[in-house]
Amino acid sequence: MGGGGGMLDQESLKDWFCAEVLPLERALTRFIGRNWRNPADVADLRQEIYARVIEGVARSGIPLQAKPYVFTTARNHLINCARRGQVISLESVVELTGANVAIDALTPDRVVSAREELSRLSAALDRLPPRCREIVMLRKIEGLTQKQVAARLGIAVGTVEQQMVFGMRAVVDFMLGGSGRLKRPSAARVKEGRQ
Repeated sequence: MGGGGGMLDQESLKDWFCAEVLPLERALTRFIGRNWRNPADVADLRQEIYARVIEGVARSGIPLQAKPYVFTTARNHLINCARRGQVISLESVVELTGANVAIDALTPDRVVSAREELSRLSAALDRLPPRCREIVMLRKIEGLTQKQVAARLGIAVGTVEQQMVFGMRAVVDFMLGGSGRLKRPSAARVKEGRQ
């Protein structure tokens, strides 16, 4: 997998997440939608997957390739959700695993841990300024495109994109134990070309 041992500094992780993971959002959303019966759960599942990606990379280092890492994390998360007894078809579980799956309950510790992660994610979103939070919620929870968010809020698409970058960095920062404060670096536009 890759990047290296030791604790990854938060700035590097945030930069990696914004440059390498967020551009995969559309493909990740399609993947979840194909493998999960309830379309209303897709946005929440995507956020949970993001949280697991961040946690895994913070622990193990940046992987050599983001896409396989993100989709392996997504596949494993969907399997774990199925094991918790959430609504998912048996065919989807078999498709995801490529083999028979023993549907066994997660340990109480892991259930508590998942609830704590969701609670932290909710707290991170609550810390964002109102407009930024609204943009992140419309994009990440409701699944609207940047154009749709811009039209709904009467703002430029570039503003939506910029607020998403700032908002997701703040969320990642909070999930990693930081303050979750919005940071607007003066050189933010330099990173736009890294996609």
